[in-house]
Amino acid sequence: QLQREAEASGLIYEYFLGRLKETSVQEGIQQADSRVLSPAAVPIDASEPRKPIILALCAILGLMLGAGGMLLREMLQVGFRTTDELEAATGLAVMGQIPRIQARRRDDVLKHLLEKPTSAAAEAVRNLRTSILLSDLDNPPKVILVTSSVPSEGKTTSAIALAQNFAGLGKRVLLIEGDLRRRVYDQYFNLQSQKGLLSVVSGDIEFAEAVQRSDLMSVDIIIAEKSNANPADVFSSIRFREFINRAREQYDIVIIDTPPVLVVPDARVLAQVSDVVMYAVAWDRTSRHQVSEGLKQFETGSRRVTGLILGQIDPKGMRRYGYSDRYGAYSSYGKGYFEA
Repeated sequence: QLQREAEASGLIYEYFLGRLKETSVQEGIQQADSRVLSPAAVPIDASEPRKPIILALCAILGLMLGAGGMLLREMLQVGFRTTDELEAATGLAVMGQIPRIQARRRDDVLKHLLEKPTSAAAEAVRNLRTSILLSDLDNPPKVILVTSSVPSEGKTTSAIALAQNFAGLGKRVLLIEGDLRRRVYDQYFNLQSQKGLLSVVSGDIEFAEAVQRSDLMSVDIIIAEKSNANPADVFSSIRFREFINRAREQYDIVIIDTPPVLVVPDARVLAQVSDVVMYAVAWDRTSRHQVSEGLKQFETGSRRVTGLILGQIDPKGMRRYGYSDRYGAYSSYGKGYFEA
């Protein structure tokens, strides 16, 4: 009996010994090979991503892209931004620099010149007028022609502003709308009669009947009329030369606003009866090719352009490109002399 009990106890002992070994092996497998030496400290800033480095790289990349864009824009520039560029490209003197007049309608341009006689635009027109008068002191010009390369370059605004400025000197001024195809003077002036240049040249009415007075700026105006006749042929006629001679006798200054020279030949024909030919160039818009081609058109007609007008200058654009300090009218030190 004792032996049986001893055998039973041995079996139980072996069973529990086997279980103990299995448990020890399992504990050894689950136990980690590392141990905590000290608790980790909570970081104040993130270690990744490194924002200062990323921001610095972005700033450098942005500067490189911006510089590349500016260089590309300068390479693609087709217009003129300074008088030095225009004079170097054409060999002619820039006799006037007229800023852009902010106006929604065409008649607002005239109102601006009349209501703000000391504005930068008005002073620029005075400088242009002075340059024209000083261009030939021995033979002061009487017939002034204003043209441009293509439409919308400010030639009509320059012609009207010149007429208003000469009238301010007490001179008798006649403003002729020489663009028979694109008639726009009814948008500037409140004129009643529809008879004008062609009616006088054709003999339908007398010279005095075609003249309309603009009380707003004390200038006489002869408008253009629609006709089936070719304007270049009309301007080449003897009757038209007689008309200009009549205007010379009755007025101190005659200003002819002509169509663009690259569109129609009218300006080249009218230049033959003019004393001064002013060529308008839109700031940073009229291409170098257009200007050179337009000037060649006059040279082939044995009539050289007297001077250039750099018009529609954007003062903000001048400052943006860093040119404002070259011209008093558009710089910070010129603000005390001009109205806004």
